[in-house]
Amino acid sequence: MSDSDFFDLPIRLHAVNGVRIAARVGGDGPPLLLLHGHPQTSAIWHRLWPQLTRHRTCVAADLRGYGDSDKPPAAPGHAAHSKRVMAADMAALMRALGHERYEVLAHDRGARVAHRLGLDHWQAVTRMMLLDIAPTLDMYENTTRAFAQAYFHWFWLIQPAPMPETMIERDPVFYLRSVMGGRPGGLAHFSARAMAEYERVARLPGWATGICEDYRASATVDLEHDRQGRAAGERLRMPVRALWGERGAVGRNFDVLALWRAIADQVDGGSLPGAHYLAEEIPDQVLREAAAFFGWR
Repeated sequence: MSDSDFFDLPIRLHAVNGVRIAARVGGDGPPLLLLHGHPQTSAIWHRLWPQLTRHRTCVAADLRGYGDSDKPPAAPGHAAHSKRVMAADMAALMRALGHERYEVLAHDRGARVAHRLGLDHWQAVTRMMLLDIAPTLDMYENTTRAFAQAYFHWFWLIQPAPMPETMIERDPVFYLRSVMGGRPGGLAHFSARAMAEYERVARLPGWATGICEDYRASATVDLEHDRQGRAAGERLRMPVRALWGERGAVGRNFDVLALWRAIADQVDGGSLPGAHYLAEEIPDQVLREAAAFFGWR
């Protein structure tokens, strides 16, 4: 697999839902939306891209506040970065590209957006594979010391502005490398070209605000939406595959499948021999799971 298959594709900006969302598009076949996590970009998919695009028309998008997508300022109640709004970005992007129904493969923060996308736009999402998350509401409501220590950034990034933003902006590359390198295996998992991409966008104006507001929304307005939805009987209707790293914190601290099965109709999955950044750590295993779940061989 060559980095060039992904990185040489143009990044195009699409005006949707009041912002510009950056995306790379390639491949042939049914549409597949790819969503990244923190503190990265759509470049997390570069090792999977050659194989994915043999079977699917892939849309690798940057979430608002991340990558080359727009970075709107903070809004009252963190509403501009709620997962409901971020999911609406992606629904609008896929419609703009001519895709009314599609599959989703998502990691980390992107998987939280995918969760909301599957609830609010369930008619559009045919199936989704989520990497290394449990539902946000359950993770916050069942936080232990071990989880808080492993995921310290969940609690630091939500502190009132401008404290975390100011500290990140002093040296955004240090922050990025510290977060990514602090997982098992350190920075050895990441290619030089991908790291250059992550470091480039970390220096962009508004990046620190974007990531902090993403997390603040998850600890406030997103929890309100989740509680309201559960009270109303809201569930994911499409097939869901939940995968997590056996050396990561999510599986150690939560019963991942049980939590997803409580709020989704069809769930399978399990642990993989990685930590957190599964698409870059163990791309072949993720590809095998994707082939089986999405239905290609």
